[in-house]
Amino acid sequence: MSAPVRVLVCDDQALVRTGFVTIIDAQPDLEVVGACGDGRAAVDLARRLRPDVVVMDVRMPVLDGIEATRLLAGVGVPDPVKVLVVTTFNLDEHVYAALRAGASGFLLKDAPIEQLLGGIRTVSSGSALLAPEVTRQLVGRYASRISPPDETPQESALTPRELEVLRLVAGGLSNSEIAAELVLSVETVKTYVSRILTKLDLRDRVQVVVYAYRKGLVV
Repeated sequence: MSAPVRVLVCDDQALVRTGFVTIIDAQPDLEVVGACGDGRAAVDLARRLRPDVVVMDVRMPVLDGIEATRLLAGVGVPDPVKVLVVTTFNLDEHVYAALRAGASGFLLKDAPIEQLLGGIRTVSSGSALLAPEVTRQLVGRYASRISPPDETPQESALTPRELEVLRLVAGGLSNSEIAAELVLSVETVKTYVSRILTKLDLRDRVQVVVYAYRKGLVV
């Protein structure tokens, strides 16, 4: 059997933190290696314990989840840690900043338990995860805060089909949904997504979403 996914839980509410620990530890393929109640402790523990995934709240004392995420997974961080942001606030003003800070996923605390557990597994595997309701509404909420496109946008390097796939990814569609929409095989869609990540120098699907919104490619 493969080793369980090692998880660090960071939430300032003791009841929520204990609940997450109990639920996660009950899974045979997941293991909680630490828990804490503020972002500074999360950064320190993550650097020491090197968990596979950090489940991170946004609003916390000492150091908030956004800055903690930036320190663990932001641009230029050597050997970044995968961070799954789980918060009460649907489309809270901090969500966009958390994704830009390097989070690999975002879920709401009222999501079903299976979605939380699946999210941890998805992020640990190297994939990215966004709650569909967040993906589909993000551009509307943050339209006024998104920087205007550069004069020489990178998306000019994309083919028309790749640009089409990028917009669908940013719209929250899975590979299978994109395949059905464009009448392509799932493997072909995966190839397109891989090319998009390479051409735009992006890490994962979350960064594709943020990139598309910043460039005004989703309306």
